[in-house]
Amino acid sequence: MIDNLDNEFFGIGIQNGKTPENLGVLWRSAQNMGASFIFTIGNRYAKQASDTHNAVKSMPYFHYNTFDDFYHHLPKGAMLIGVELTDKAEPLETFKHPKRCVYLLGAEDHGLSKKAIEKSRFIVKFRSELSLNVAVAGSIVMYDRGINKPRFIRASE
Repeated sequence: MIDNLDNEFFGIGIQNGKTPENLGVLWRSAQNMGASFIFTIGNRYAKQASDTHNAVKSMPYFHYNTFDDFYHHLPKGAMLIGVELTDKAEPLETFKHPKRCVYLLGAEDHGLSKKAIEKSRFIVKFRSELSLNVAVAGSIVMYDRGINKPRFIRASE
């Protein structure tokens, strides 16, 4: 496969987000940090004052009722990257982001579902004493992707 940066994209979303305000902040960050699309699984997005740029109208937004529905509709060639504080997660600080991927975050109080963790190609975490607000965590992941770090292409892409 040809290594072409023009084929690079990412989406970011939340599974069973707890508060609509967090979605608004994450969408605003996603729009500013180059996300190609945003999504929710379970709980839907509702317009929030925290989405001051109205990102949900400025970029593709998808909603899935279940994780299985979401997983079935992943973009072809995109890897699922879970963001979760687990012992098996890779440190974000040294993680090489795939060229094409979808980042999935869970709600602050219960994180990602077991199925989401099992189906994720990678799980990443970053240094933090305690868990962070989901919008903050997602913004950190997107910022890390945006800095000048090497990307990789897997043979399966």
